[in-house]
Amino acid sequence: MRKRTLFRLAAGTATIGAATLAYASLIERNMFTLRRYDVPVLPADAEPLRVLHLSDLHMMPDQARKQRWVASLAALDPDLVVVTGDNMAHPGAVPGVLRALQPLLGYPGAFVFGSNDYTGPVLKNPFTYFLPDREYTEGVDLPYEELRQVFTGAGWADLNNARTMLKAGGRQLDLVGVDDPHIDRDDYPSVAGAVSSSADLSIALTHSPEPRVLDQMAADGFGLLLAGHTHGGQVCVPGFGALVTNCGLPRSMARGLHRWPGSDSWLHVSAGLGTHPTAPIRFACPPEASILTLIPR
Repeated sequence: MRKRTLFRLAAGTATIGAATLAYASLIERNMFTLRRYDVPVLPADAEPLRVLHLSDLHMMPDQARKQRWVASLAALDPDLVVVTGDNMAHPGAVPGVLRALQPLLGYPGAFVFGSNDYTGPVLKNPFTYFLPDREYTEGVDLPYEELRQVFTGAGWADLNNARTMLKAGGRQLDLVGVDDPHIDRDDYPSVAGAVSSSADLSIALTHSPEPRVLDQMAADGFGLLLAGHTHGGQVCVPGFGALVTNCGLPRSMARGLHRWPGSDSWLHVSAGLGTHPTAPIRFACPPEASILTLIPR
């Protein structure tokens, strides 16, 4: 009797595990979701300004559903589009990224790259993400310069270790960004400095939300910090949240809007729209884009 009970428990556990894996890989990873946040960063009596934040598309050439969904976001009519990296997951991904973003390229925009804009993903043990000193492994080279030309050709600001003033929604924006800290391409000191007194709003971009970079951006007075990279944990435990962020950010801030500690800045971390192609699952963390409505403090 005991052996039969143990067998039934094992069979039941295996069935639940298989069903969960099927849900995570076939259903939830395609449950594209639009998040909406109000962010109090504007001066009193200022008109709202809407920022569409996209991140971590990890685009494969055949992901037509994702491409159509992202393209449909143009109907939101944002004042500014911000892309915080990891757009590609395949050497032939640029046409797919373009199909997704083409309707948005007519809006003012800004971008930074992530590690998976430079090199493709490689097969790895997902449990290595729990190792604090995990060595980064590069895959095949990706056509990041081709993607850069698409973005800059549309007039989007390249903020990879760069800074610029940009007009959007009738306002002057002081924008700064760094190349991906996850692979040590960041150089914030080269673009550091207090927010311009002539700016109506200030926004800082990074792919990986490393605290050492966010602290410097907040210290310079940037009111809104935007990042991706974490995938929101990608696999989360209901009631507990993300298991890992793959960076120095606390798990409690793995996605969504948070006040950056010790500052007046707000941090928004996008859980992103894609997955690592060798682990195409999401659980309790559907893929997302965010519309941030900036409002008076």
